[in-house]
Amino acid sequence: MSGYQQFDGRWGERAQLAWDTLAMKSTRGIPAWMSHVMDVAFQEHYVGRAPGDFARDPEGVYLAFQQAAGTCFVDQWIPRNPLTMGQHGYEASVQRTATTGAQRIVRDEIEIDSPEAVVEHLERFAWPGIRRQIDTFDEQRPTLRQRLMAQETQVQEFLGPNLLKGPYADGFQSFPRLRYGQYGYMNYFMAYALYPEVIERDFALQADLATLANAVAAEAILAGGLPKLIRLDHDMADSRGTLVDVRSLDRIWLPHFARCIRPLLEANVRLIWHCDGNLMQMVPRLIECGLGGFQGFQYEDGMDYERICRMTDRNGGPLLIIGGVSVTRTMPFGSPATVRKEMEWLVEAGPRLGLFLGLSSSLAPGAPHENVRAYIEGLAHYRQHGRRP
Repeated sequence: MSGYQQFDGRWGERAQLAWDTLAMKSTRGIPAWMSHVMDVAFQEHYVGRAPGDFARDPEGVYLAFQQAAGTCFVDQWIPRNPLTMGQHGYEASVQRTATTGAQRIVRDEIEIDSPEAVVEHLERFAWPGIRRQIDTFDEQRPTLRQRLMAQETQVQEFLGPNLLKGPYADGFQSFPRLRYGQYGYMNYFMAYALYPEVIERDFALQADLATLANAVAAEAILAGGLPKLIRLDHDMADSRGTLVDVRSLDRIWLPHFARCIRPLLEANVRLIWHCDGNLMQMVPRLIECGLGGFQGFQYEDGMDYERICRMTDRNGGPLLIIGGVSVTRTMPFGSPATVRKEMEWLVEAGPRLGLFLGLSSSLAPGAPHENVRAYIEGLAHYRQHGRRP
């Protein structure tokens, strides 16, 4: 048997709890989503490993920590990511990018120092590259489908049958994006404001390619027996609201986003959205496009968790919610008591079906270790006992 079929009849209790929750079945316990704790020393100590073991064996220590934390479901498998951050932030050796302080942004020998430079690079390099990928896509299709199945199956085999791996990699993340990561915030958003017809053309071309890629992703999920859930991950808001006027997204982004995700929706793959910042204006719009859930709520920025949990998808069904303890407020600045209180709130205010518990995002070093322990204890409690009757 290929793909996840080899695990049929072998799934452990935690993985089965994740499967049942993804299927929106009624369960006694509440499964735990991945806990991406970037404090390497804490992970080593928690699983009984020596200092320095994480650097020598990141995959092994990271997996041991997920197992010890009671994780039931992982989508983004990034065990080497914690090595990029020390106790006081990102290490000096980490290469600076367009959004993390690069002194100059140069793409294909074009210095991105103006909105016009953004347009020039799109027209001369980015768009021809997309068109070439579209023109050669059919001949790459079988290889791509097999690669997507193989990469997910390989990770699942490493994790073992008690920790479920969901699809997440690049091949499962195809939709039009704001290109601030390539061109930097200032010049990209000036181009967005000054040349909306150019930006829409970029969204349209990205969506043309994404439609093809999503059709293959759907085939890989069905053929490989993978979980029918993809978390779409692209930051489009800050603490004030969407990074651009949401009405402009209505005109030039949402139609292209909606059409490119259709192959996944037609295959009954549930799509959820990772929320950074205040994304409340986007929530009903994403639901109307077909999304079926959300993850990563910054409550202090205005994300109304209780209201979102009461919403339904566009067909009237419940949303799948990954409720996270705040990594920007509660975990670093709270106490074990406030961690427990927030977890209780997440459960009691959360949906009756389709609820996972976790952290709202990656937890940077510096959070009190007693808070992390209280969080892990809370995961165990709700996994075993569920919510109050």
